[in-house]
Amino acid sequence: MSKLRWLVVFFAFLATGLSFLDRQVLSIAILKIQEDFHISDTQYGWVNTSFLLSYAIMFTVGGWFIDRVGGKKGLALSVGIWSVANALHGFMNSFSQLLAFRFLLGMGEGGAFPGAAKTVYTWFNEKERGLANGIAIGGSAIGAVVAPPLTIWLTSVYGWRSGFVIPGVFGILWVLLWLLIPWKKAVNDQPAVEKARPAVSIRDLVRIRETWVFILMRFLLDPVMYFMMFWIPKYLGEARGVSYERIGELFWVPFLALGISNIMGGWFSDRLSLRTGSMSKARKIVMGVAAALTMLLPLTEWVSSVELAVGFMCLYMFAHGLWITNYITAISDVFGAVGTSTVVGLSGTAGAVSGLLLNPMIGKIIENFSYTPLWIACGLLYPIAFAGFIVLIPGLAPIKLASN
Repeated sequence: MSKLRWLVVFFAFLATGLSFLDRQVLSIAILKIQEDFHISDTQYGWVNTSFLLSYAIMFTVGGWFIDRVGGKKGLALSVGIWSVANALHGFMNSFSQLLAFRFLLGMGEGGAFPGAAKTVYTWFNEKERGLANGIAIGGSAIGAVVAPPLTIWLTSVYGWRSGFVIPGVFGILWVLLWLLIPWKKAVNDQPAVEKARPAVSIRDLVRIRETWVFILMRFLLDPVMYFMMFWIPKYLGEARGVSYERIGELFWVPFLALGISNIMGGWFSDRLSLRTGSMSKARKIVMGVAAALTMLLPLTEWVSSVELAVGFMCLYMFAHGLWITNYITAISDVFGAVGTSTVVGLSGTAGAVSGLLLNPMIGKIIENFSYTPLWIACGLLYPIAFAGFIVLIPGLAPIKLASN
């Protein structure tokens, strides 16, 4: 059981890694796809919106579904859907096909993180669950790191279509191997106890002010992250004149900073909590530092060298890693075991909805103006969100919630 459960969590790590790798391929390959199909920046915005629409829906629905069928079947179905969708990108011949395949990709990927969390919960007890979750979810940063150089190499050698087909085939292989793993709903050989439904209803949660604060913060800030994920390769190519090959050498570096800070953010706030004796103060100090660091992001537009521009992108990603780790931890501090997953799901859906609404607007701004207004906005949103956070939730404290 001990070795088997670490094999399971390693496969979950690979799944979240494939999730971010597959969604990042288009942000690199679009530079070649636009040459072949003459897709405008506005149309590219709609392509991203198509992904985010299905992703937003499945962020909540996927978690609900996986709670009912279990981590093994749920994650297998999720990875299978998005892997087939990713491979189909390699056969697209029109803008409408790209929209459809992107929508299908979002449907599958919406279940990635709920599936990974469900799997860890099933196999690990509370003493090891934090480490196991860190490994399982940490694959996403590695996938984002690997995506740019891998996509550049594949497209340079075999053409841009291979950048979709080959990772898609690996995803299908992952599903086959995953289904071969002997599955026991056990933690240390004891049956795992899982609730079929959230302990607190959504209706009860949306009556609480703190729920709306966390939802609105995610709605405000997620478009910044989606901008970094979907538009930066085009920015480097169009605004900075960086070659296609050079983009692959640079674009992975900010995501490495994100992966490092995801781990550091939780460790640092835990240390501060011990030192200050205040969990609320510790979370907010780290989030405040992160918000202050993001104010430097607009300098990306005005520095002279590409390396400095990427350096400021790394600084943002590092700040976001500090922020998001403590943001999610703050939700658990407030809502505890009976409401944390539901509020995380609601806020994740809100962020995806915000991203899908704003992506076409981003394309319009770039076509009609430049990237400058976007960089300025990115530098202002985190301080605004943090100011609202400390005003609307002066102190983080557990809320008493009656389970159903």
